[in-house]
Amino acid sequence: MNSLAEWSNWEPLANAIVLAPRLPGVYMARQGLTGPVIYVGMAGERAGRDGRRAPQGLRGRLAVYASGKGAVSGLGEAAFDRALADPAWIKLQLAQMNEHGPQRAKAWARAALEWAEIYIRWATVMDRLAARELERQTLATFDDQELWNRAR
Repeated sequence: MNSLAEWSNWEPLANAIVLAPRLPGVYMARQGLTGPVIYVGMAGERAGRDGRRAPQGLRGRLAVYASGKGAVSGLGEAAFDRALADPAWIKLQLAQMNEHGPQRAKAWARAALEWAEIYIRWATVMDRLAARELERQTLATFDDQELWNRAR
């Protein structure tokens, strides 16, 4: 897998959002600093908040997850699904709701990513098409490993 691209160092998700470039590429996620890879995703050229095609790339994709707005797609959805299956996490969320009142869905999605203790590394490419191909090749290296990706 390392031979497929030049990968960054592993970074906690919060750091990755600041350090990842606004370029197309592929990212890998793992649970904890030394855990196995759990997810492989890609980011192409992404529109900015104002709708213009300002390059957001990897940084933009990771920021969507960290904002809680990615609760129904990709890594955000995968982490949320697993957190919802953890009775201890649900009890914690209910205790916080009883103490502080109801939370928005995106707050729960952010809490799920914190629960998952996600670390990220990435590789950049020229464009969306190249990102798709690198994602496909990277996923193929994990054929014998269970990933959180829904479609493989």
